[in-house]
Amino acid sequence: MSAPRRALVVIDVQNDYFDGPLEIQYPPREDSLARIVSAMDVAAERGLPVVVVRHELPEGAPVFAAGSTGQGLHPDVEKRTTDACKQVTKNKASVFSGTDLASWITANEVDCLTLVGYMTNNCVIGTAAAAADLGIAVEVLSDATGAISIVNDAGSASAQQVHETLMALLNSNFAAVATTATWTGAVEQGAALPGSDLGTSAVQGRAAHGATQ
Repeated sequence: MSAPRRALVVIDVQNDYFDGPLEIQYPPREDSLARIVSAMDVAAERGLPVVVVRHELPEGAPVFAAGSTGQGLHPDVEKRTTDACKQVTKNKASVFSGTDLASWITANEVDCLTLVGYMTNNCVIGTAAAAADLGIAVEVLSDATGAISIVNDAGSASAQQVHETLMALLNSNFAAVATTATWTGAVEQGAALPGSDLGTSAVQGRAAHGATQ
């Protein structure tokens, strides 16, 4: 198998995810941030293309309002965002929606996106699902992404439940999921990350948890 032509996609590592109602809760914010900047450093060292994405809503919006402090990138990501980075602004979950990222990927002969950033339960999964429709391979770094706890009329789940469940779901069909350390090793070796598939995940799930009668 030929080496993947990767690009690192840094999704919405913005100040509103570190203060306020959307604070990332699992993995701990500072831990996931450290892994995100580590991945950016690896990409810089290895010459991988980097895409820095930020969410933007109209002025006066409760989060990600255009021009607000909350809409800005976290300083640790801001200082690593060089002129060489592709910068994308979006207003929906998928990084492809309303942006030119798909054409940029084609122009740069990228065939694999490594996703880091926030949130697991919105923009990460939305982007991974959209990439599948475009025939682009996806990697998700489990310790360089993060989720929030959710409660609504349909039920509730802790941030840890949300994150761990979605990592398993992503690895079953939409992406190869790994830690930042494992991904770094794969980048150094020019190797693809192994993932699972829906059939294998289903068989293993049936063996582990039994079948519904």
